[in-house]
Amino acid sequence: MLRPMNIYDSIVAHMAEQDWIIPTLGRLLFAATLLMYFINSGLTKIGQGLYGILSPSVGAYVQILPKAFDAAGYDPSSLGTLQHIIVYAGILAEFVLPSLIVLGLFTRLAALGLIGFVIVQSLTDVLGHGQVDALGGWFDRFPDGTILDQRSFWVFVLLTLVIKGGGPFAVDRLAVLQTRRSQKAL
Repeated sequence: MLRPMNIYDSIVAHMAEQDWIIPTLGRLLFAATLLMYFINSGLTKIGQGLYGILSPSVGAYVQILPKAFDAAGYDPSSLGTLQHIIVYAGILAEFVLPSLIVLGLFTRLAALGLIGFVIVQSLTDVLGHGQVDALGGWFDRFPDGTILDQRSFWVFVLLTLVIKGGGPFAVDRLAVLQTRRSQKAL
């Protein structure tokens, strides 16, 4: 009986030493499941043409500031500077933060920013768009609530990256290794 426990302990100890697995799989899972979600969502918010990123679409205002845009009569020029900044920041976040995570550049900061983004996105869906049905509920028998169920997993993956970083195949890690080599050469 002692032998199987020794084997188990040996396997578990070996797995615990593999610090690269969790952050690497976290970034891979993020890229496989959420990267295109955020990119496509960002694309729905930019205007037409080459300089569309500089002029958000009407859909951007509807998606990001539903109540304020409704109160402004669906006229972007009736919105204040702060509201325009919020829309631009939201669009930028949907492109930049996921890309940084996949590259492994400023991974912790990008993942933390995206956690904040997901929280704001969820609050906007519920409070701004009235998607209370999408809220779902924890500890029920239905794992399909878009907000509480699915986005909790998103945040868990992102929180793992905040804690563990991007792993050994991240641009961050490569930059640190290059810096150390340069310092040793001096």
